[in-house]
Amino acid sequence: MQDSSPTMQVETVQGQDLTYLTVYPQQYDPTLAYPVIILLHGFGASMYDLADLCRLIDTRGYLYVCPNAPIPVKLEPGMVGFAWTEPGSNDPEQLLNAESKLNSFFQEVMENHGVSPGNSLLLGFSQGGSMTYRCGLGRPDPFAGLVALSCSIRNPDEMREKLPTERTQPIFIAHGLRDTIQRAQDSRDFLVAEGYTPTYNEYDMAHEISQEVIRDLVPWIHRVLPPLQRR
Repeated sequence: MQDSSPTMQVETVQGQDLTYLTVYPQQYDPTLAYPVIILLHGFGASMYDLADLCRLIDTRGYLYVCPNAPIPVKLEPGMVGFAWTEPGSNDPEQLLNAESKLNSFFQEVMENHGVSPGNSLLLGFSQGGSMTYRCGLGRPDPFAGLVALSCSIRNPDEMREKLPTERTQPIFIAHGLRDTIQRAQDSRDFLVAEGYTPTYNEYDMAHEISQEVIRDLVPWIHRVLPPLQRR
């Protein structure tokens, strides 16, 4: 392991389908059942992109896991990012492949860390947020809540078929007024029409995660999935 901050440790793991970072809390004790937060990055980023959020959420009470998306993307000479699907693609095969790899990854993480049902939360930004909707809405048992940042629901008609009978899963939505705000509003309206009661917030920002988002998001996470309390 190598230091990511004065209080947390980071390990790079080559998983069965995806490479990922495991970010350990301060004074990590492997005998304890930490709640797990999984963070899915956006198009062209990497598993490192959202890792800084971990210290802002809580340094002691959660185990964090940040996977690399499966598709390499050339950004500029010498720079490579990753994507869940190619830009703007609604290719069913690509979506199914990304979903399959994520489902396998979720199972791997849950088994490796002994995570019980309902003791994890799925968070995604941009394209990773769309995958959070796609993979999380139909699976309320493992995920106590979903966080969808600067993203939208792709293919709502297809998503409708994935929804469970009970639709009480907490969902936090944040989107910038200087971003494609209509897509976020449409996603909120879809969820409400289907019986969900998402926490929806608009911010004076572009395609980003602002300090105002963090201010509202952190206490929401702590309510939905409380951090492990240690003496």
